[in-house]
Amino acid sequence: MTVKLYAFTCGIITGPRGHMMVGEVGDITFPVPAYLIEHPKGRALFDTGLHPGLRSQPEKRFGARRAAMFRIDLPPGAEISARLAAIGRDPDAIDLIISSHLHFDHVGGNALVPNATLVVQRREWAAGMEPDAAEKRAFFAVDYDLGHKLRLVDGEHDVFGDGSVVCLPTHGHTPGHQSLKVRLDGGDVVLAADSCYFCQTLRERRLPVMVHDREQFLASLDKLEALERAGARLFFGHDPEFWKTVPQAPAVIV
Repeated sequence: MTVKLYAFTCGIITGPRGHMMVGEVGDITFPVPAYLIEHPKGRALFDTGLHPGLRSQPEKRFGARRAAMFRIDLPPGAEISARLAAIGRDPDAIDLIISSHLHFDHVGGNALVPNATLVVQRREWAAGMEPDAAEKRAFFAVDYDLGHKLRLVDGEHDVFGDGSVVCLPTHGHTPGHQSLKVRLDGGDVVLAADSCYFCQTLRERRLPVMVHDREQFLASLDKLEALERAGARLFFGHDPEFWKTVPQAPAVIV
């Protein structure tokens, strides 16, 4: 079965480089990706980017401290619904939202895709629904607890049942972070999301300041490295240099 993969950047964020990778200084501006996967059995998004409400009142969407730390740039037309419409796809007709995890820059656009079923690791959802755990992990239920149908999964999950789109547990950044392996005609692609912000994260094992579990994070990097050695192409979560090389929709990744 032929699978098509489209990449979008849905806004950019500027914030302290040292928050993203221990030992760095200064600021970094990085993209906020989302992806559309088209399979004969349905259409799925992997992450949904930022909520448009961040343009005017970021402190109400992700807290005053983070609003002071990170500057959001989401131009009109950059939100996921507009990016989909620009290539002739109806946001209301998306079947699945596969969430890497529940942070604001990955689930903020869920509200713009109202009819999809949310595919998320069970342990991630449990953390997101427990108020103390959610606050500790900077999860904001206003982004994800919106009444979507749920498909809670445990570990590796074959989304369409044929091995072409597979959720891979890559815990550590958050309790139930997952990446996504997509089989294309040109070979396997692994959408790492925040299990690996930058190429440098993988090569040097330099982690973010805030992680849920350091050992799990390092184990996830080992998993990604093994997949790369086996021939998969890795798409790093927020690497601005890498994202300069990624063809964006309407181009198809091959």
